[in-house]
Amino acid sequence: MAALRDIKLKIKAIKKIEQITRAMSMVASAKLRNTQGKMERFAPYARKFEEIMGNLAGRIDPDIHPLLVKREGVKHVELLHFSSDKGLCGGFNMNNIALCEKWVDEQLEKQTGYKLNLVGRKGRDYFTKRGFNISSSHIHIYANVNISFVNKMTQDFITKYMKGEIDELYMVYSRFISLSKLVPTLVKLIPVEPPKAIIDTGGSNEYLCEPGMKELLVEMLPKHISVQIMNAFFQNEVSEYAARMAAMDNAKKNCKDMVKELTLTFNKARQAAITAELMDIVGGAEALS
Repeated sequence: MAALRDIKLKIKAIKKIEQITRAMSMVASAKLRNTQGKMERFAPYARKFEEIMGNLAGRIDPDIHPLLVKREGVKHVELLHFSSDKGLCGGFNMNNIALCEKWVDEQLEKQTGYKLNLVGRKGRDYFTKRGFNISSSHIHIYANVNISFVNKMTQDFITKYMKGEIDELYMVYSRFISLSKLVPTLVKLIPVEPPKAIIDTGGSNEYLCEPGMKELLVEMLPKHISVQIMNAFFQNEVSEYAARMAAMDNAKKNCKDMVKELTLTFNKARQAAITAELMDIVGGAEALS
């Protein structure tokens, strides 16, 4: 009977875990819809910004601003890395971390000094424990991020670049393709590589610029970096909730499978116990007769 009680306790515990995972999946789904809405509302602005940058980049000299000029003999680089503040989202964080470690290995092979600028508690804890070179970290900021915060972050990076503290700036985040496809992505932020100019097929727009294309492009360069960082915040947050929802759905299914298996085991053990008791009764009756 002790074994039967143990099985019943396990079934009860797993059912409670199933309830928790179901609730966490519903919470992740609600947050996913909210954040995905923000990402989709920001996407048209980002696309139009990229279109204008590409149009201007194809019509003027790329050496008009230090942010556009590639430096020779790169000695110092920095990486802006995105991860989540919470776990229980499958391999989401480790995929981004693995891409970051690969990037770090490449810099060490080239004997280039590197620094990590970390967004998210999971990435900060991982890289801190392993002794990586960290310049700064930001945790629990996803819900409070706005364009003012991103502009300040962008200005800090530009200041470092102009002072020669860094020669290149990269960014790693998770790009949201679909609920089942989240792609760890590495992009270069500085020096700025404007989108390729759109080939004129008669349907592209010809922009009239005031005061001029050169001045406009110089003004747009910091904003271009901010747009990419803001988009990375949205993409990474949506990817986190999608990964957590999928992980909780899988956990919920596993709980149901375990309950079925334990219920079958419980029934077999109970039948065996009943059979043993009946055999004892029959044996005792035969002995008395």
